Amino acid sequence: MPAVRQQHKTFRSIEVGDGGDGRWAAYARALWQEMEGLLTEEGRTPQGADRVQALFRAHMPELVPVLDRLAGQLDQPKAEAFLTHAALRPFSPGCTQIGQNGTLLRNYDLPPDQCEGAIVSTCFLRPVIGMQDMLWGLLDGMNDAGLAVSLTWGGRSAYGDGFSILIVVRYLLETCDTVDEAVDRLRSLPVAVPQNLTLVDPVKAVTVFVGPDMSPMLAPDACAANHQHLPVTDEQERALQTQERLSAIRAAGTDVAAMLKPPLYRSVDEQGSRTLYTAHYRPVEGRVTYYWPGESWHQCFEDFTPGSRTVTLGPAS
Repeated sequence: MPAVRQQHKTFRSIEVGDGGDGRWAAYARALWQEMEGLLTEEGRTPQGADRVQALFRAHMPELVPVLDRLAGQLDQPKAEAFLTHAALRPFSPGCTQIGQNGTLLRNYDLPPDQCEGAIVSTCFLRPVIGMQDMLWGLLDGMNDAGLAVSLTWGGRSAYGDGFSILIVVRYLLETCDTVDEAVDRLRSLPVAVPQNLTLVDPVKAVTVFVGPDMSPMLAPDACAANHQHLPVTDEQERALQTQERLSAIRAAGTDVAAMLKPPLYRSVDEQGSRTLYTAHYRPVEGRVTYYWPGESWHQCFEDFTPGSRTVTLGPAS
């Protein structure tokens, strides 16, 4: 087998406030041509745009003023339909995550060119810091109430009408103070693709399985890789090592060093996916640290620092 080559990826940290002063728009406009291509065919039609906007207004009414503000700032014909996250092509990231003792630790795995790599501090409805994707969705994040949430793909190919999990993470962090409140909100949110959410607050940690073909289901513990309640086939396990990773993170707990080693830290697979970052959220303290082999980057609510880092994505050591 040929040696795995190192790759480099630049991560940015951006502060955008409530999204109305042009900072978010400057960031979003630079990505818009690439983002627009991720709209479904339905989302490109007037009827489809009307449907997803109505879905958003029905299920996420608190965020409607933010959606309107961001769409107005972006000033593109399909911006509002895109920003609903209810007409986006599905994506299937690998990931491993655990919630324990008021902290949330996760690895995010995807091909490097498919991740925005933007750590964003926002105050849309309340202070939130997280790893942004698809312009205002979140792969993981925390809010000022001490709630943290992250996602992994559920490992199944089901697809239905509903929201991208990215906007669901955003919505939960913008509107919920506790794990129990967030789990209750999930019961009424349609989700387009099977996903696993791990949620942590000062006193509780859970993982919830969600999907277009199931009601939200609590996992056995606050850990997740890339499967849910159904058996994993040998083919799935060879491709994803999802059971191996879940066993490994259960054994390691919230040990950052373990996340930076195999099997949790993953080198390039056949689809070009690899571990892009490790995030360690301590939401009670309002702090998060992002890790790469040999490097880390701290951010917090009290002293969020805009900037950029070019990191090396090396082979798992």
